[in-house]
Amino acid sequence: MRKLGCLGLLIGLAIIAGLFWVSRDWSGAGPAAKPLTVVVPDGASLGRAASVLEAQGAIRSATRFRGYARVFGSGRPIKAGEYAIPAGASAADILTLLEDGKVRQRLVPVPEGYPSVLVHAALMRAEGLTGTIEVPREGSVLPDSYAYQLGDTRAAVVARMQKAMTDYLAAAWKKRKPGIAVTTPAQAIVLASIVEKETGKPSERRTVAAVYTNRLKRGMPLQADPTVIYPITKGKPLGRRILRSELQAKNGYNTYASPGLPIGPIANPGRASIDAVLDPAQSSALYFVADGTGGHVFADTLDQHNANVSKWYAIRRQRGEM
Repeated sequence: MRKLGCLGLLIGLAIIAGLFWVSRDWSGAGPAAKPLTVVVPDGASLGRAASVLEAQGAIRSATRFRGYARVFGSGRPIKAGEYAIPAGASAADILTLLEDGKVRQRLVPVPEGYPSVLVHAALMRAEGLTGTIEVPREGSVLPDSYAYQLGDTRAAVVARMQKAMTDYLAAAWKKRKPGIAVTTPAQAIVLASIVEKETGKPSERRTVAAVYTNRLKRGMPLQADPTVIYPITKGKPLGRRILRSELQAKNGYNTYASPGLPIGPIANPGRASIDAVLDPAQSSALYFVADGTGGHVFADTLDQHNANVSKWYAIRRQRGEM
C-alpha cells in the first residue's frame, strides 16, 4: 500500500509539473528577444501561420502552438496581415493578436499646408505601399495622418485622402457664414491654401482670412508672397528672397501682378484654414506684416501698415538680416 501511495504521489506531482510546464509554454514569456514583424499571408490557415511564427522566432514550436490553440484558443479564425510582435510575447498573446486582427498600422503624415508634390513624395517613399501614382491635384488632399497596411496601393491611399477633403469641404461649406468673399467650394480651397501658407499661428488664421476677404470685396490685389513662389517651386520653400521680376510675373498665380484669386490652390489647406475662410474674423484690417515673434501685426490703413513695416525692418536689422 505504501508503494502504491508513493506511486500515486509521483504521478500526481508529474501531472502538476506537466500542467505547470504547459502553462508556462503557453502563457509565459515567448522566445522573441526583440520586437518582430510577422506577415500572415492571405488565406493562411492556423498551421501555416504557426509555421511562419516559428520561422521568425516568435514561438518555440509550431506544432505545440497549434495544439495549444485548439485547447486554449477561442476558436475564432485568424486574420491575415502584418503584425508587430512585442519582445517576449507569449503564445497566448500572439494568438489573441491574430484572432483580433490587430495588424500593424503604418502612417503617411500629411502636414497642413503640404503642397501636392510633397504629398506625392511621401507616398512614393512610404514603405509597404505598392504601385505608382501621379502628383495629386493641388488642394485635393486633406492634411492628416493616414493609416495603411502592408501591400495597400498608393492609389487607394490617395483616394482616401481626397475623399476626406471632399467630405470635409462639403460639410464645412454648408456651415459657411453669410457675406464671405468666396462663392464656391473651389474658391474656398484656393483662399484657404493662401491663408495656410501665410501663417502657422492658429490664433491668426481667421484674421488673415478677414484681411483677404476685405481685399477681395474691395477689388484690391491680395499681394500674397506664397502665390508668387508657387509657380517657381510648386509649393516647396524658395530658400531666397523673391526677385522683383518674379513679383511682376503674370502667370495666373501671382497676386501682386493680378487682382482676385489665383487660378488654383497653392497647397493642401487644413481644416482650420478652410473654416477660417468660411467664417473670417470680424475685422476691417487690410494689411499685415511679421511682428518678429512668429506672428503678425494687422493694420486697417496703409499709413498704419507702413509704420508696422518700419518696425519689422528695424527688428531684421537688429538681427543682421538686412
